[in-house]
Amino acid sequence: MIKAGLTGNIGSGKSTVAGIFSLLKVPVYHADEESKKFLAQDAVILEIVKTFGSDILTPDHCIDRRKLAAKAFKDSPSNRLLNAILHPLVMEDFLQWLVPYGNHPYIIQESAILIESGYSKAFDYIIHISCPVETAIGRVMKRDQADRKQVLQRLQFQLEEREKAKLADFIVVNDNNRLVIPQVLAIHRKLSEIGAQRNDKVPA
Repeated sequence: MIKAGLTGNIGSGKSTVAGIFSLLKVPVYHADEESKKFLAQDAVILEIVKTFGSDILTPDHCIDRRKLAAKAFKDSPSNRLLNAILHPLVMEDFLQWLVPYGNHPYIIQESAILIESGYSKAFDYIIHISCPVETAIGRVMKRDQADRKQVLQRLQFQLEEREKAKLADFIVVNDNNRLVIPQVLAIHRKLSEIGAQRNDKVPA
C-alpha cells in the first residue's frame, strides 16, 4: 500500500481535490478535521490550558477554537507549541486508521502543513495543490468571512507555494483555469498502478 500525502496552502482547494479522490474510492484521512476531536480530550485540554492559558476555555470548560486560534496564530513559537501537542496525536491516529486499508493500492492523508510539521517523510509520495496566492486569499476571505490581514496571518506559518511545489512528487494546479479532475485522474492512475505492483510483491 502506498501512503500519499495531500497538501497545499490555505485556500488552495485541498478539500475539493480530496473529495475527488474519495469519489474514486480512495480512502482519505482528513488530518486537519481529525485533529479537532483531540481538543475534546481532558489530557489535551489540560496541556493546552497549561500552554496558552485558561482564557481559551468556554464557560463549560471546553476549548474555544476561535480563541485558541487567535493565540496559536499570533507568532511562530505559539504555533509550534500547538502543533507539538496535536501532531503526534494525529499521526498516531492516522497509523491506526490505515490498518484496515492494507489491500488498497494507496491511501491519502490530507493535511495543510504536512511538510511544515516534519511528517512528510512518513509518506511515499506528496501531492501538492498549487494555487496563486491572490486567488487563495480571495477564496479564504469569502469562505471564512475573514479580512485580508487575518488570511495573511495564517499564511505566514505555511511554506511559500514554490517551496512546497519543489518538494512534491505530483502537482495539481487549481487556479480556476485548468481543469482539476483530469489532473487528479492522472495521479490516481499512476498511484493505483504503483500501489497494485507493490501489493503483488507482498507475501500473502
